[in-house]
Amino acid sequence: MAQWFISAKKADFNKIARDYGIDPVVARIIRNRDIEGEEIGRYLKGGREAMYSPLLLKDMDKAVNILRDKIEAGAKIRIIGDYDADGICASYILLRGLAACGADADTVIPHRIRDGYGLNEALVEEAAAEGRDTIITCDNGIAAAPQIELAGRLGLTVIVTDHHEIPYEEDEEGNRSYLIPGAAAVVDPKQEDCPYPYKNICGSTVAYKLIQQLTEVMGNALQQGNALIQGRENPAAREKEQLLEELLEIAAFATICDVMELRDENRIIVKCGLENMHSTRNIGLKALMEVCGIDAKELSAYHIGFVLGPCMNATGRLDTAKRALELLQAGDRSRAVELAGRLKGLNDSRKELTIQGTEEAIGLIEGSSLLEDRVLVVYMPEVHESLAGIIAGRLREKYGRPAFVLTRAEGGVKGSGRSVEGYHMYEEMTLCKEYFTRYGGHRQAAGLSMEEKNIESFRRAINESCRLTREDLEEKVHIDVAMPLSYITKRLVNELELLEPFGMGNRKPVFAQKDIHILSGRILGKNRNVGKYTIADGSGRTYEMLYFGDLEAFRLFLEKRAGVYMAERLYSGERVDIALSITYYPVINSYKGRETLQIMMQHYR
Repeated sequence: MAQWFISAKKADFNKIARDYGIDPVVARIIRNRDIEGEEIGRYLKGGREAMYSPLLLKDMDKAVNILRDKIEAGAKIRIIGDYDADGICASYILLRGLAACGADADTVIPHRIRDGYGLNEALVEEAAAEGRDTIITCDNGIAAAPQIELAGRLGLTVIVTDHHEIPYEEDEEGNRSYLIPGAAAVVDPKQEDCPYPYKNICGSTVAYKLIQQLTEVMGNALQQGNALIQGRENPAAREKEQLLEELLEIAAFATICDVMELRDENRIIVKCGLENMHSTRNIGLKALMEVCGIDAKELSAYHIGFVLGPCMNATGRLDTAKRALELLQAGDRSRAVELAGRLKGLNDSRKELTIQGTEEAIGLIEGSSLLEDRVLVVYMPEVHESLAGIIAGRLREKYGRPAFVLTRAEGGVKGSGRSVEGYHMYEEMTLCKEYFTRYGGHRQAAGLSMEEKNIESFRRAINESCRLTREDLEEKVHIDVAMPLSYITKRLVNELELLEPFGMGNRKPVFAQKDIHILSGRILGKNRNVGKYTIADGSGRTYEMLYFGDLEAFRLFLEKRAGVYMAERLYSGERVDIALSITYYPVINSYKGRETLQIMMQHYR
């Protein structure tokens, strides 16, 4: 059973409410997100003006000056990205932005199976053989020191743009020596001496910042032929503005897909990017929304994270990420719809394979010694390596602990890991890096390559160094406010929208009330996976409640709480009275011009 905790952070909530014109409940939620003082106004109303200057990123000025000189000299530039949504979006941002600045640039996205992650020797040699002068990495490169050294020997200039953790070596006293690759410029906010105020931006945002500063430096050199609006005052300035707004929505898309914390600048980027996407000019994004049945005006962070983003990621997993890049570049609607349909089809196939792989992984864990481990390491040699990270995520959700899924690959074993709160995956892997031939990542996720003979040694080592306690691994429900249902008003529900977008680092608020009585219920949905109930609070006032969770587990809970007979009567249309405590989120449901309050149950006990 999950532990429930009510947040008890202190502040003068009534004063905050008066100062910002919000309900004290909303003020309490903001405080629970560790937002205080002047940051409250930025959180509620911060827009583009509150974003940080690109020049705060270490080596940004150096990278921009190099690119300006290369563009003016007509040098050929190659962008090397990654095959996930962040890498695809970052590649698009750089390609679109450099083209607008008049660069001769192209893009290569590594093939997951053939090339593996990031910059490799073959890609460097290929760029040199094809007469490319400069390589720009995006969403990779920070751990590619040998490959960058090779590029230098071949006469190539390399600019790294990345957001992953900096590799390091640690001496016996625990002092770290960071290994910065010898590129002409390294733009990565994770560098220890980088003064950028917010370190947790994604690779696409780093790429966006580079284009933002490059267009500023290039000024009127922006290509007039690419202008979206002609015949107005200062068309180059107008084009720059529209270009950056177009690219901002792509950076927002990637921020959500890469599961970055929606805090600080990330939240502003996603908030502004979503506004742009509601009327996007990107034909490919429009087509993807269309084939997935999403109304652009209703688009939310949820849709990107759980519907659109997986379609884009599926190409890099089961086919080639070039298709997703081509979708973003599409200039013709019919071609865009064709590509979007292909992406959706690949994602549907990926879903089926993921279900099969997850069931197999659970079968390997249950009844084995793996179940006793605080860090799960599961070897599934026959599973497609592209699914390892997704399955690891499913295991993390089911067992509430960090999980690695390893699979057989060309030249050895590859794997992906997904972490939990309080466990820095990259740093923990560094403690046993001798077992890897290659690894990288950040706090929440990581990838690795290793020899098959080292799997069991890695499993033992990663568990021996794990500092998570059994208590740390128990599910915890953090309640923002214990709030009676009777307090809810339409105005309060509308004010809660000020806190959006929700996601990692800015979770949807959680409310709770004891002594709720279920009076009747029925099961809805094509797959009969939604529960709809009439409930009453202590005053006897009734409400409509929906539950999208595990209905079988809920049925077993009700049987234990009220008996099998009462639980069976619940869905038979008869009136019952089953008391429980719930956590919830309120929404206003609009149907045929009529608005009603609905309670969305999240947890129960």
